[in-house]
Amino acid sequence: MRVIAGKFRSRKLKGPGLLSLRPTSDRLRETLFNILGPSVEDSLFVDLYAGTGAIGIEAISRGARRVIFVESDVKAAKLLRENLAGLDMFAGAELIEDDALRGLEKLARRRALADFIFLDPPYENTKEHAAVLEFLDTSHLIAPQGFVIVEHSSKMPAVTRLDRLELTRSVEQGDAALSFYRLAAAA
Repeated sequence: MRVIAGKFRSRKLKGPGLLSLRPTSDRLRETLFNILGPSVEDSLFVDLYAGTGAIGIEAISRGARRVIFVESDVKAAKLLRENLAGLDMFAGAELIEDDALRGLEKLARRRALADFIFLDPPYENTKEHAAVLEFLDTSHLIAPQGFVIVEHSSKMPAVTRLDRLELTRSVEQGDAALSFYRLAAAA
């Protein structure tokens, strides 16, 4: 695994080794950030189910002002800290060691306003996927022009509309898909 572009381009990241993580492929990460383009610069980016931290690290490398990583697995959080340390990437990075919903609740209490919220729960855990999307739909964590981006199995149909969030784009790549949601009033 490596950083695709930006300040830390081509720098290697530690992979999951024996941990049961499924990191986003370099190719899918590149697709994601090509779609987001320069809007990542100076953004607040939240990386839920952060695992190795590859998505959030890519965001920092491409100029995000701040990235908040949320990871509940102790060993994955340790790996993420090692990846941040290996790049000497402490400014602008924060790790919340908790599950995704409790991490989002903490951010809501802080009145955080995220430009991007990326979630990549285990593909088979559709209940978790739905619970986080429903929480985000009712929260005020998403900036008016912000995006919620969900990585999921291409076999799993994306939710097309919630109360406030609506699907604006889906991209499939192999067995993975990215679904992009915006606030309905902002679309």
